[in-house]
Amino acid sequence: MAEAATTLLTTSDGRPLKAALATAQARAKRRAFLLVLPLLLFVLLTFLIPIGYMLKRSLEHDGFSGSAPSLSAWFKQQPGFDPANPPEEAYAALVSDLALMQKDKTTGMAGTRINYTVPGTISLFKAGARAAKDLQPPYKEALLALDPEWGMPRLWRAMEAASSPYTTEFYQVATDRKLGDTGWARGADQDRIYLYLFFKTFLVSGAITVICLLLAFPVAHLLAVLPMSKSSLLMILVLLPFWTSLLVRTTAWIALLQEQGIVNDLLVWAGILSDDNRLQAMYNMTGTIVAMTHVLLPFMILPLYSVMRVIPPSYARASRSLGATSWTTFRRIYVPQTLPGIAAGSLLVFILAVGYYITPALVGGADGQLISNLISFHMTKSNWSLAAALAAMLLAAILVLYWLYDRLIGIDRLKLG
Repeated sequence: MAEAATTLLTTSDGRPLKAALATAQARAKRRAFLLVLPLLLFVLLTFLIPIGYMLKRSLEHDGFSGSAPSLSAWFKQQPGFDPANPPEEAYAALVSDLALMQKDKTTGMAGTRINYTVPGTISLFKAGARAAKDLQPPYKEALLALDPEWGMPRLWRAMEAASSPYTTEFYQVATDRKLGDTGWARGADQDRIYLYLFFKTFLVSGAITVICLLLAFPVAHLLAVLPMSKSSLLMILVLLPFWTSLLVRTTAWIALLQEQGIVNDLLVWAGILSDDNRLQAMYNMTGTIVAMTHVLLPFMILPLYSVMRVIPPSYARASRSLGATSWTTFRRIYVPQTLPGIAAGSLLVFILAVGYYITPALVGGADGQLISNLISFHMTKSNWSLAAALAAMLLAAILVLYWLYDRLIGIDRLKLG
């Protein structure tokens, strides 16, 4: 009887109720998907595709294989050749390609590509291309007589790597490895520019994050406990920097902190400093930290405030009534409940600080530059693929931070304001 009654459940138009419910759910899912489709397309076009192109560009290169087709074809046919003693056929292909480069005016492009891993080879390629049409066999002796550097094993290793469409060379360079006669090796201490800047960037970003946390915690607490009228005014003061251009705020710090700036003038006027012993707080790391802390402080306050405002005051009163001191209540009752806001604000400030390059470029000078400034330099003036490799390494470090946050706090507890 029960089974017969179930088969009789239908809609007003006679369709089975189960099929009607499935159709309605499918329609609701399609509507929900269409609602979020513009956002998905926006994320795809402005985030995923650019990142994918960046990762692809960090593994590919151009400028040599197309300019040196004969030598590139020879490398494919001879994968196990000895770079310390290339045969005559390799030199013949190289001379043919040098003559082609001179004709097509691609010598600079090919030389620049090899120069990324073997510095100083642009002039070598230009001189070889100019003389290529006059060289006679045996080409090995002719090229070595023109310049002995044509016999360098590391040069042939670099040309072999550049003949393939994809390479990991730029990641090798980004980790301060140098191409020598026997292959890639760790560079000297004074040549480790990129790893030093990575370490410096993370160290400075961590210091800025800690400073922002120490400054933001009492401000967020005041926002959470003050009456609405006063907390609204304080919130306006917190949000006020967002209404001002980043460039204007950075320039204001230059006017305040430079050697002949307002802060130094006031300290000299008050007799704290002498006119010959002014603070050096600009165009160095001090200026970078001060300016970036001011810019990023609201990004720490807002996540903390979003967590603190929902903490019931009765918890602290109950702790005090049970005999706990103010410090014990703060340490064991209040701070653990603010941990999601602390973690979210720290993560947000740290990630933004790692990627900042405008503020360090304006107020940091030579001493205050970070890895983002070097990425910007390579992207605009030097080597796009190396910039992509550095950016990919920075992205990987950020993803590790997200993973750590998820393991320690939980991404579902993320509070950003």
